[in-house]
Amino acid sequence: MNNNSFKKYSLNLHGRLVEIDQPWVMGIINATPDSFFSGSRTMDAEGIAERAKAMVVEGADVLDIGACSTRPGAEVVTPEEEIKRLDVAVKAIREAVGNDVILSVDTFRADVARHCVEELGVDIVNDISGGDLDPEMNSVVAQLQVPYIVMHMRGTPATMQQFTDYDGDVAAIVLEELARKIDILHQMGVNDVIADPGFGFAKTVEQNYRMLACLETFHSLEVPLLVGVSRKSMIQKVLNCTAQDALNGTTVINTIAMMKGAHILRVHDVKAAVEARALVALTSKMTNN
Repeated sequence: MNNNSFKKYSLNLHGRLVEIDQPWVMGIINATPDSFFSGSRTMDAEGIAERAKAMVVEGADVLDIGACSTRPGAEVVTPEEEIKRLDVAVKAIREAVGNDVILSVDTFRADVARHCVEELGVDIVNDISGGDLDPEMNSVVAQLQVPYIVMHMRGTPATMQQFTDYDGDVAAIVLEELARKIDILHQMGVNDVIADPGFGFAKTVEQNYRMLACLETFHSLEVPLLVGVSRKSMIQKVLNCTAQDALNGTTVINTIAMMKGAHILRVHDVKAAVEARALVALTSKMTNN
């Protein structure tokens, strides 16, 4: 992270203005039995509470709660089941760590997003489909006036790897498609948008690393940039390892992302990301002295 590449942004969280003045670490909490990394699965309230407390102690800035797995081949649960799981998870987290911790809900369903914001007080909506899987999402987040993470994906989690044929440079095309969505969101009155290039979603291994190499270009969107590579197959396939053994690779890519100005790192392993952030920040300070 150098001063030239990291631009500060502010987010309005229910009337509270919060500044992203250093890379945020977003801890993943999966209230699902089938997320791709077994270490992140937490179904019962006690396990969710313990995971949330540990992440906050380790330095998480945001907790991202998902209750419908989006890994390839995962069973898509009903909206009712998703809401039921989220009710349990958010209540357990709030009781464990209080109301000041920023919570994000990982959902592509507008009704679920509305429930989580209006009934559970969740601060941010994180949509892997960028509004493509639910045509009501854009208007709902505009009504809710919460920060919205728009991720790039093609197809659905079950079909996305059939849509990796980009007619040109993948980074330029993803950037253009995100820019179009962000413009529509701004026109609809969504003030705080966060862009996620969607590493691993409808991209080949090579395309993921092309996007990483060109990550600085995404700052032209003029919104905070989220990077989510934690333990993904783009690491596993290069290093010939499993998700369980992909922490070191994750940390390396998170470090590269921070040096290219990423604003939010979405991770399973908070402690490692926080330590990487500290070392990158110190290096940046020495570089700019």
